[in-house]
Amino acid sequence: MNVPAKLGLYGLGLVVAFAGALGAGTLTGPVLSGGPAAGSEGGHGGAGGHTGAEGAGAGAPPGLQVSDGGYTLEPVSAPEKAGKKGELSFRITGPDGEPVTGFRVEHEKRMHLVVVGRDTAGYRHLHPKMDGDGLWTVETEFDTPGPYRMFADFAPEGTEEGLVLGADLAVPGDYEPEPLPEIERVAEVDGYTVRLGGALAAGGSGELDFTVTKDGEPVDDLEPYLGAYGHLVALRAGDLAYLHVHPHGEPGDGETAPGPEVRFTAEAPSTGEYRLFLDFKHGGKVRTAEFTAAASPGGSGGHGH
Repeated sequence: MNVPAKLGLYGLGLVVAFAGALGAGTLTGPVLSGGPAAGSEGGHGGAGGHTGAEGAGAGAPPGLQVSDGGYTLEPVSAPEKAGKKGELSFRITGPDGEPVTGFRVEHEKRMHLVVVGRDTAGYRHLHPKMDGDGLWTVETEFDTPGPYRMFADFAPEGTEEGLVLGADLAVPGDYEPEPLPEIERVAEVDGYTVRLGGALAAGGSGELDFTVTKDGEPVDDLEPYLGAYGHLVALRAGDLAYLHVHPHGEPGDGETAPGPEVRFTAEAPSTGEYRLFLDFKHGGKVRTAEFTAAASPGGSGGHGH
């Protein structure tokens, strides 16, 4: 494997323990994966309401596996160091072991790539381009050294459902994990205020409502982004399980207003804290509002401030 950035795949338990450490640490090189785990529940569902899928091992949330249903995420290269732009590239191999080149368009893209630190900092949603040999590449930059998680959200041609596969990346250097932000119902980004309503329900579906305002006025002219007025990624704190998320309505359906409210149904597999990343587009620019929410039985968690 070509790893100019000292990129590494971690065994899941090792990285969760490392990322949860209270003190600072230093990454000095790649750590090899122990190999794909058993099957999981696939889910082209975390990235803004893609269709959910049942994988080889029903019950496990999407994104925890590097391989599922015969498809494998193979990282190839990443930026060489924090603070310097470089190429992040990977392949998806199929049941025959060969690179996959046929992908269906889901939410206007054939591949949705989410990258986030193991401490949930540094979130970004990217759309790489694929060459004729099935190599996906995108230019990006890691803000700080440390362990990162990448999620490939895609639907191969000839399959009924999509998949979310995950792998870990190592950016060498001194690393001190950020503490998980406190539960909060209000997020500020670039002069916009986003308020979170609703709650996550552990073991079931919860309704999440986001209201976007600017300078105290409702934003009622949100622009479509990836086939919706908002795109939500939800990750479980600790192991970064990738939740099923489904938007309510779509632009042009005659019922869904372009703001100020954007609504989703999210499926939280367990109690605990989750990170929510809402992408919305206004004035020609995509912005991301970030929240920490809690899931509890019956959806009563996550009220915060």
